[in-house]
Amino acid sequence: MADLDPETFDETKYVEHFQQLQRAYKNAFNRMNDQYDSDVVHAIDQQVLAESEPFYEGDGEFRVELPDDPVDRIEGVIVDDQKVTKLLEIYVGEIERELQRVFGY
Repeated sequence: MADLDPETFDETKYVEHFQQLQRAYKNAFNRMNDQYDSDVVHAIDQQVLAESEPFYEGDGEFRVELPDDPVDRIEGVIVDDQKVTKLLEIYVGEIERELQRVFGY
């Protein structure tokens, strides 16, 4: 998508690009769910990433901004903070790569 720019993306992402965003997040979830502890992946998805914000940085690069204190948001699963931090880092990387792929970069 050569005409995508950061400002336009930010203004229109939930109107014009919602399906692509959903696809990228879902693809990343499926990959993470297949490779890691599904209870932790599901908790991260529902309790942290549901509140995340994707941004297009330009030059084919995307960034996912997390809500404040993402590790502290995890409830309902027994997991140490270090594991959550590591899985969250991997998961965000997967989402950013999927955004690049879905948007044709």
